[in-house]
Amino acid sequence: MSNQPDLLLLLHDLARHLRLDTERRASRHGLTRAQWAILFWLDRQQGLSQKELAELLEVEPISVARLVDRLEERGLLERRPDPSDRRIWRLHLLAPAHPLIAAMLAERAAMFEHLTEGFDPEALATMAETLARMKGRVLARLRARDRQPAETEPA
Repeated sequence: MSNQPDLLLLLHDLARHLRLDTERRASRHGLTRAQWAILFWLDRQQGLSQKELAELLEVEPISVARLVDRLEERGLLERRPDPSDRRIWRLHLLAPAHPLIAAMLAERAAMFEHLTEGFDPEALATMAETLARMKGRVLARLRARDRQPAETEPA
């Protein structure tokens, strides 16, 4: 057994704690972490469909539909028909969402500042590159597994 820290455990714990922290920060603004993620992505790219949003969030479209319903009820976004395909609804932020997004982006910036305080910018760049490469490897492995034929049980 190595004296090296268990990097996978550390990454898992960090991700879990970041999710918890984000959930707490979002709740101060009357949002869930999942609702905040939807607003975040729509702020970056207005007009996404629910299917596109589900792909970005790596969740099932039905989960996004429920979240969008709640955000629409609060007057934060609206569904608009896609001009080229009547079956698709595009999601657009409404004016009341913008101050909320600004507050959450400030929360996000404060979290990042706290996490990275005292780190050398070059070390942060290396860390970001390393994590991106690791993420790419995990995604490639998952995609390869998805392409494999399903194992069938004998009849």
